[in-house]
Amino acid sequence: MSVRILSIGEVLWDSLPGGLFPGGAPFNVACHLHSLGNNVTMISRVGDDELGRQIVRRMDERKMDSKSIQVDPDHATGIVNVTLSADGIPDYDIVQPSSWDFISADPELLKLAKMSQVLIFGSLAQRSEQSRQTIKTLRKLAKKNVFDINLRHPHTDKDIVRESLQDAHIIKLNDEEILQLAEWFSWPADIKQAAVALSVQFECETVCVTKGENGAALWHQQQWTEHPGFKITPIDTVGTGDAFLAGLISGILSGMEAELVLTRANAIGAYVATKNGATPPIDEANLPA
Repeated sequence: MSVRILSIGEVLWDSLPGGLFPGGAPFNVACHLHSLGNNVTMISRVGDDELGRQIVRRMDERKMDSKSIQVDPDHATGIVNVTLSADGIPDYDIVQPSSWDFISADPELLKLAKMSQVLIFGSLAQRSEQSRQTIKTLRKLAKKNVFDINLRHPHTDKDIVRESLQDAHIIKLNDEEILQLAEWFSWPADIKQAAVALSVQFECETVCVTKGENGAALWHQQQWTEHPGFKITPIDTVGTGDAFLAGLISGILSGMEAELVLTRANAIGAYVATKNGATPPIDEANLPA
C-alpha cells in the first residue's frame, strides 16, 4: 500500500500575463506528487463560483482526489495577481479574504488525517484563524509533517512559524527565508549553520534550503548535501519551488540517497521553470541532466 499524503492550504488562480492558471503552493505540490505516482489528497476550500468549479474540474481531469475540496457559500475562490520581472521572477498580490482562509476541520477530514502518513502544510494558509486552527489540528494527527515555509509579505508571523516548526519533521524554505529565521532565532547568518541550528532547536530530521538558479542544499540524516542546480532558460519561475518539494518528498519517502534526492528534485523544479504556469505535466524522460 502506498503512503497516503495530505496537502492542505491555499488553492487559487494565479493571474499571470499569459492568463489564469490554477495555483497555490500546497495545490501545486499535490499536483506534482500525483503526477509522480504518489497517493495524495488535496485539502482546501473554494467559492461557490465558476472559478471554484473549474478548480475541481481540473483536478478531476488529472484524476486527482477532489473529495476534500470544501465549497464556501460566502467567500470567493482565491486569486493571486502575479507580475513577472524581466528575468521571470514573480511578485504576488494575494487577495484577502478568500475561500481558502476558511478551511473547516469537519469529521471526515479528521478521519482522513488519522489514516494518513504525511501532511504537507505551509505558513501562508495560516494567515486566517479558521484555516490556522484546522491545520494545527491536522498536524497533531499526522505521523510526519512537512512544513513548507512560504513567507509572503505581509504574512510573516514569527509566532505562527515557530509553532509550526515545533510540529515539523521535514522543513523546506529558501535562502532568504532561512536568513530571516536566523535573525528571529539568533542563529548564525550562514545557510549551513542556520539549517543545522534549525534542525537541532526544533528537533526536525530534515531541512532543505532552495537557492533559486543556484540549486539547493539538504541537511538530512546528519549529513549536508548540495546541488548547484541546472542551467536553463526559464519562461517563468512560478511553482518551481513547489515542484522541487514534490520531488524532494517523493525521493525521501522512496528511500533514495540524499544526493540522488536533491539532484532529481532540482531537475523537476528546473523543468517546471521552462514551462508556463505552476503545474505543467512533468515529463521525467526529458528532465535536465
